[in-house]
Amino acid sequence: MKAQVLLPKIFNFPFTYQNNTQSKIGYLVEVPFGKKREIGVIWKNNNIELKNIKIKEIEKKTEYSISRKLIDFIEWFSIYNMVPLGLVLKMTIGGSDKFLRIKDNLVDPKKTKKKLFKLNTEQSLALKFLSQSDNKFKVSVLQGTTGSGKTLVYFEHIKKIVKRNSQALVLLPEIFLTNDFKSRFEDFFGFEPAIWHSKITPKQKRTIWKGIISNKIKILVGARSALLLPFKKLGIIIVDEEHDTSYKQDEGVIYNARDMAISRASFEKIPIHLVTSVPSMETYNNIQNKKYRHFKIEKRFDNFPLPETKIINLNIDKIKNKFIANETLKHVKSYLSNGDQVLFFINRRGFAPYLICKRCGKKLICNNCSLYLTFHKIKNKAVCHHCSAEQDIKIKCKSEGSCQFIMYGPGVEKIFDEVKEIFPSKKINIFSSDYLKKKDETKNLLKEIKENNVDILIGTQMISKGFNFPKLNCIVVIDADFSGRGYDLRTTEKNIQLYHQLSGRAGRFSSKSLIIYQTLNPSDITLTELIKNKSEDLLKNELLIREKNKLPPFVRLIAIIVSSKDRSSSLQGAREIKAKLNNISDLEVLGPVDSPLLKIKKNFRSRLLIRFNNRFLMQKKITNMLNGLKISSKIKLTVDVDPINFA
Repeated sequence: MKAQVLLPKIFNFPFTYQNNTQSKIGYLVEVPFGKKREIGVIWKNNNIELKNIKIKEIEKKTEYSISRKLIDFIEWFSIYNMVPLGLVLKMTIGGSDKFLRIKDNLVDPKKTKKKLFKLNTEQSLALKFLSQSDNKFKVSVLQGTTGSGKTLVYFEHIKKIVKRNSQALVLLPEIFLTNDFKSRFEDFFGFEPAIWHSKITPKQKRTIWKGIISNKIKILVGARSALLLPFKKLGIIIVDEEHDTSYKQDEGVIYNARDMAISRASFEKIPIHLVTSVPSMETYNNIQNKKYRHFKIEKRFDNFPLPETKIINLNIDKIKNKFIANETLKHVKSYLSNGDQVLFFINRRGFAPYLICKRCGKKLICNNCSLYLTFHKIKNKAVCHHCSAEQDIKIKCKSEGSCQFIMYGPGVEKIFDEVKEIFPSKKINIFSSDYLKKKDETKNLLKEIKENNVDILIGTQMISKGFNFPKLNCIVVIDADFSGRGYDLRTTEKNIQLYHQLSGRAGRFSSKSLIIYQTLNPSDITLTELIKNKSEDLLKNELLIREKNKLPPFVRLIAIIVSSKDRSSSLQGAREIKAKLNNISDLEVLGPVDSPLLKIKKNFRSRLLIRFNNRFLMQKKITNMLNGLKISSKIKLTVDVDPINFA
């Protein structure tokens, strides 16, 4: 008896083996492949007739299997995202050869002390609403202003699902959120959650993988890659902060974990809850079209009001070589004198994003990428935020001696220096990925903030997500700029979400809190509507603009990026691909154009953008065309289905 075995490699098809083990579809088996032995999965039988070929035998059947629903989902995922089938399987079974050969005993989760929580009226109604979707596929959106207690509501729902011996998956957009989330989880459930992301150890991965496939682990908290794990009895998926663009994986296997989570829930025939303070445009459109169920919690948990807002016009309050206005400082001093914490928000890492020599005019640009280098004081070097290349700033000047760089624009480090100078006696910390690389560093800083041992925080965008700081009651946005960079179609949407979430970090346990927007453009429509708390009006308007300009969610986009060491080769390759794509009906092919980020990691990039009606699934036709191309070895193709931006 023959069987098809799919291997977790770059192949888009299974291999035929002789099956004397009686293994059925879905079982993990060990097979010879080349000179090695590999773990694969018995796949659907495509009835391929092989003649005059000696077929190798399946050597060993394991005790583990994945469900037919997951197999169907993997196939759909592969087609939709235009990714080889074997690479998607690799995300499901990973290094299962290592998992299966090493014996690890499953350890019961460490018990912690439970706290008692009582839902308020709005939360109780939200829980009732979510519970109506049990045992079937339904997309429910739980929307609530920051601090309204959305997490508590879905924890209660998870508890009900787990009591029925089913499993729950909670997706978070960023790895660093898991630390803060973990303590809230332990307070509610009384045990540690299993946590899955790229930074956990191989041993932890083995333990969790075995626990998931055997239904011994009931609740998993994870980043994007947790979505493809082989749950034995998945009963619910939660996508927290569903609007967050970090759910988009932009390297390797490119996909949007939020959208794929909805698809997996559909294949599994289970409910999925999208949780947000301000929904993504796609989710908002589906709410408007009644495709998704929707419940909104209007008030904060203990009825604390949202912060008051103040716009400070930087054109009036002129500042010389400084970035914090005098009027801003009056408010900050008032809050600090009351024992409150203050956050200065600037969404730029490092010290200064632009360096230009005042003698010769040299601009410090990355040798590998067409990007300005950012000076980082912590390293005393200029760093590329794309390829991570570092450069010493002591450079021979064309005029004489060394270049004397003027540093333009502020980053968190520059604001830190300015704040330290104004408030020398205060405890000040930077909350940025460059300063919180290690798990313990993040954990310790969060503890210090919560125990009110930090007076002032200087933070980037990562501080706006999901953290709960009880004494934070004043936030200063150093530069409220809503202009975007031209190549991001989601600029307005992201700004609405970012600043709504950011304001929600303040005043969670206070009746008096404030968010200050320093800006050179105080009449900006997005800013003025945000201040009136009219985020829904902004989303409605953004939908009208998207529809008029034939942009998602009203059409489907697929980006094809052609890269090469030689600029002319990338453009020529893109032209040849466009000529072939034009033979497929119902496609509009835009470009080729130079990518706004023309060079990354020494490769020049040209872009094509395919636009088509989102009622059609055109990926199969496009994949077949691309697979039939004779592509020069000098160029590399990257396909991005549903791109987030046009960089």
